[in-house]
Amino acid sequence: MSQQGYVATPPYSQAQAGMGGYAAGFGNPPPQSHYGAYGSPTQGYSAPPPGVLKPPASSPSGMPPPPVSSQYGTNIQQNGAHPHSFPPPVSSSPSMSPYGQPPPTAFRSMAQAPPPTQQLTNQMSAMNIAGYGQRPVQSPSNSAPAHFQTSPPPPVMGHPPLSPPGQQPSPLGSPPPMATMGSMPAPPMGMSGPPGPVVHQPPHGPQGYPQQPGSPIAGPYGAQMAGPQGQGPQTGAFPGGFAGGPAQMAGPPQKKLDPDSIPSTTQMMRMTRLKRRQVYVTNTRGQVPPLVTSKFTVQDQGNASPRFMRCTTYSFPCTADLAKQCKVPLAAIIKPFAAVPKNETPLYVVNHGETGPIRCNRCKAYMCPYMQFIDGGRRFQCSFCSCVNEVPVHYFQHLDHMGRRMDLYERPELSLGSYEFAATLDYCKNNKPPNPPAYIFMIDVSYNNIKSGLVRLICEELKTLLDRLPKEEGAESSSIKVGFVTYNKILHFYNVKSALAQPQMMVVSDTAEMFVPLLDGFLVNFQESRAVINNLLDQIPDMFADTNESETVFAPVIQAGLEALKAAECSGKLFIFHSSIPTAEAPGKLKNRDDKKLVGTEKEKTLFQPQRGVYEQLTKDCVAQGCCVDLFLFPNQYVDIATMGDVPSHTGGSIYKYSNFQVEVNGQQFLSDLSRDVEKSIGFDAIMRVRTGTGFRATDFFGAVYMNNTTDVEMAAVDCDKAVTVEFKHDDTLSEESGAVMQCALLYTTIGGQRRLRIHNLSLNCSSQLSELYKSCETDALINFFAKSAYRAMLNQPMKTVREILVNQTAHMLACYRKNCASPSAVSQLILPDAMKVFPVYMNSLLKTPALVSSTELSTDDRAFHRFMVNAMGVEETQVLLYPRLIPLHTMDVSSESLPAAVRCSEERLNESGMFLLENGLSMFLWLGQACSPDLIQNLFNVPSFGHLPAEGTSLPVLDNAHSRKLHSIISRISQQRAASMKLLIVKQKDRAEMSIRQLLVEDKGLHGGASYMDFLCFVHREIRQLLT
Repeated sequence: MSQQGYVATPPYSQAQAGMGGYAAGFGNPPPQSHYGAYGSPTQGYSAPPPGVLKPPASSPSGMPPPPVSSQYGTNIQQNGAHPHSFPPPVSSSPSMSPYGQPPPTAFRSMAQAPPPTQQLTNQMSAMNIAGYGQRPVQSPSNSAPAHFQTSPPPPVMGHPPLSPPGQQPSPLGSPPPMATMGSMPAPPMGMSGPPGPVVHQPPHGPQGYPQQPGSPIAGPYGAQMAGPQGQGPQTGAFPGGFAGGPAQMAGPPQKKLDPDSIPSTTQMMRMTRLKRRQVYVTNTRGQVPPLVTSKFTVQDQGNASPRFMRCTTYSFPCTADLAKQCKVPLAAIIKPFAAVPKNETPLYVVNHGETGPIRCNRCKAYMCPYMQFIDGGRRFQCSFCSCVNEVPVHYFQHLDHMGRRMDLYERPELSLGSYEFAATLDYCKNNKPPNPPAYIFMIDVSYNNIKSGLVRLICEELKTLLDRLPKEEGAESSSIKVGFVTYNKILHFYNVKSALAQPQMMVVSDTAEMFVPLLDGFLVNFQESRAVINNLLDQIPDMFADTNESETVFAPVIQAGLEALKAAECSGKLFIFHSSIPTAEAPGKLKNRDDKKLVGTEKEKTLFQPQRGVYEQLTKDCVAQGCCVDLFLFPNQYVDIATMGDVPSHTGGSIYKYSNFQVEVNGQQFLSDLSRDVEKSIGFDAIMRVRTGTGFRATDFFGAVYMNNTTDVEMAAVDCDKAVTVEFKHDDTLSEESGAVMQCALLYTTIGGQRRLRIHNLSLNCSSQLSELYKSCETDALINFFAKSAYRAMLNQPMKTVREILVNQTAHMLACYRKNCASPSAVSQLILPDAMKVFPVYMNSLLKTPALVSSTELSTDDRAFHRFMVNAMGVEETQVLLYPRLIPLHTMDVSSESLPAAVRCSEERLNESGMFLLENGLSMFLWLGQACSPDLIQNLFNVPSFGHLPAEGTSLPVLDNAHSRKLHSIISRISQQRAASMKLLIVKQKDRAEMSIRQLLVEDKGLHGGASYMDFLCFVHREIRQLLT
């Protein structure tokens, strides 16, 4: 049936002047360079006959559009400059391209012309967003001109609204709910007809915006942008905000543009929370799971929990042609070790004894709920390859009248989506059971780490932390062995055998040929050697207290840990605490190659490419041994994270970074990270394979993994935070009847030294209707895929090309929806699929992340670090990173147990009488407005008012009152949900530190370049119109 959703009008169609930061780069297709899901010629968008899905021109799936021939008509350039030209904007400074480079002439500038002010403002005033269907705009006589009329909220995702009377069903079956922007239901503001050509062109102001008389900064749509709450100038307006005040221009009185009128992530989360059932049962094929931001309990009834597997869409297109046409990447984000809440059942372990797990003889898929038992239960047909297999005698069971086995609910592998098998010796190296893993702590004792107090801090913490080593369920103590190394430009190994009265040190100064000088006594059980280990940890800080050695080695340290694990014939993890770039003469010596002159050029990618050679070989050797590397960095200057992080990022390890470390400032954050890193659930020496049904296959893998061939994902270790993103491609037609099935099998060693297989199964729908695909898309999973594929691409392509590909792909996905699934409507409308209506805000935020912003103000190490972090993230982590939570605290209900509802992530939401908590999973800020209530300040900080707070170094005390308890409870709850510890930074309004939170307010223009959400939406709409023309 035909539906209308979000409605707004054509600022989306006009060339916007000075549109935040994408001034000159996104229009044109990139040169013929491809990555990830993208890389082939685009198809023309010629209109299909009613009721028919037009097959596209053939090309590999999901690619960036290269130059296109005359499909778009002779006088229209694909995604390039408009055939007609506009006068260039008059500006005091030269036009700049996307993040500060001079604009290349080949690309269309977003700052071509001033907006036809009268027309834009009138059209924006007719926006009727958040209501489905078209309703007339109220006349000025009965509505307040400065305030925006909104209709009732839209239906929740997946529940389409009823068609308004008289609307005809869409020719393409039932399209998914959609959001439209741009309908012009009635002449706005008392005009007698649709807005005509522009009557009045005001002179240009800065950046090509029309200059308003009497105000320095005008809003981008001609009318003055409202300040917070749209009430004129705010005394404590956030730096960079638009000044308030009435717009003075010719023509009838104007309505102000309400930012609430565009799709909101926070509103979508709120609506989902209200409508969603608390329990999510996984017994339906292709059902879209709850959002990652909602609270739910999973009941496994045949498909893996969304905590383990999420997909970009839960309805795959039946043919490769459809997939190419829609450009929506088909991918799954798999977190095989995801933490399971206490109120959900942990995974069952199935033990078939010496015979091992039942598998298909042909494709080797493991027994799962999708296998069909036939011939009275004596044989089963594989749901992945259709091969018919004999059922082993010991596994035989009769079938009931429905053809199901009588023991269906007694066997986890027949009734659940996720479970484990105990592996036999056939699954072990050299057919021998593995030894329990080892943890080796390797501490850099060079001058910087001693002087900062870090070495003493680590040693003190390890005394208590080693009591909390992870252990098998039911075991009294941990089986993990521990060892200790200290180093600067030489290495010191310690014998901590329980029989010794004092630990013994052995020094290896020949770092070129690394070996472990002792076998017996290096890796020990902590409980048995506790006294000797504590003795050692007391001695280390004093032993090196007078050191002047500032040079360090790095590759030989990893080599030493690897050799120790080889000698002990076990897998394990190295915890390396390192401070500076390794400049000592040794293998893996690095030089400073940080060159800001490369930023914004073709060679910028070389800054993120690791220095090869010794590190490449180390990665290979570590993965083969099951040696995972966790790197804790404490740099005061450039350390080449792109190279130093390469081994951790390919061995399933984590990287932590504390710049300019000070014990009193960063100590608590570091200790929280270390403690969680040591205690978290983890599997070692892992190998993962994703099997699929016929018709499609896994083709690409992104994550903290190592690929030796095209199918096996190898991980020296895999923990509860690491996710692998897998892309699928068609190799045949899929059937709507049988759907698409996938199985992720992970073979690993437990912390107790057992070999296990962890199985996750998922079944999806298949459809020949694109509307079904769009209806079951998951925005959070899509953006995870795009982030990881873009972060891989930036190693091989210019940053500008990567950004263009992302924008082109966004426009293509939405244009295909508009063309094939939406009800016929004016081209000036922006129509978004309901399930993807907030996708543009995430995509715009991704384009402004440190890694993708070509800015010399950002350090290369920070950008490389960010790239490594995102590469290993799951859907929940990328969601909050790209749309941080902004929580108002001044209105919190201290008696309620729930978290206050988040508001839109924009500086317009900050008001000077408020207090807000802002977090993105990596950083946490508490923002205090200048006019914040003195009572609240007293309750939280124990000082009488805002003015009494110190300028810097404010901390949050624990006080005995309801407000203080509530705030600490909110911070604690948020911290528990996040993978990394977040240091709380308290920021006062108008302080210098306020700049640090600007980059997190993702709906606004980026601090280092990048458009606001509103401007980006306008730009994407113009791209879509280009494609549809």
